[in-house]
Amino acid sequence: MAVSHTPATADPGPTTHTLNGTAAGSPYPPPPVPFPDQALWARVIRYARCADSTLDPDQWFPVSAEADKARHEAAAAITVCTTCLVRTQCLELSLRHWDIGQHGVWAGLVPADRAALRRPRRRGDRRSECP
Repeated sequence: MAVSHTPATADPGPTTHTLNGTAAGSPYPPPPVPFPDQALWARVIRYARCADSTLDPDQWFPVSAEADKARHEAAAAITVCTTCLVRTQCLELSLRHWDIGQHGVWAGLVPADRAALRRPRRRGDRRSECP
C-alpha cells in the first residue's frame, strides 16, 4: 500500500487584511471602534493643501508663544491654509487630539489661537451669550 506524503489541507499562504486591520476569515470580531476619527484623518491627509506644500517644515511651527508674533512667523503656512478644502476638519482634529494639535499651524491657526478655542467660556463673558 502506498502512503501519500501530501498534506490533507494546503497552506492558505499569507493572511489577507482588510481596511479595518482584521484578518480575512479571522475568528475574532473587529474591535468596537478602534479609531473613531479614522475617516476624518483620512480625509484631511488626502485633501490637505499642506501635504503638497513646498514650504520648509519649520515654517509650520512658530517659535513664539504670543499669538501675534507666532502668526507673523508662520504667515506663509497660514496662507497655504486659507484655501484648503479640509480646514474645518483639520481644526476639529487639532482640538480633539490636543496632544499633537497643540503644536504648529493647524487650519491656519497658531497654538495660542487654538488654545483660546479650547478654554471654556465664563458665565459672565458677553462674547459667549447669544444675541
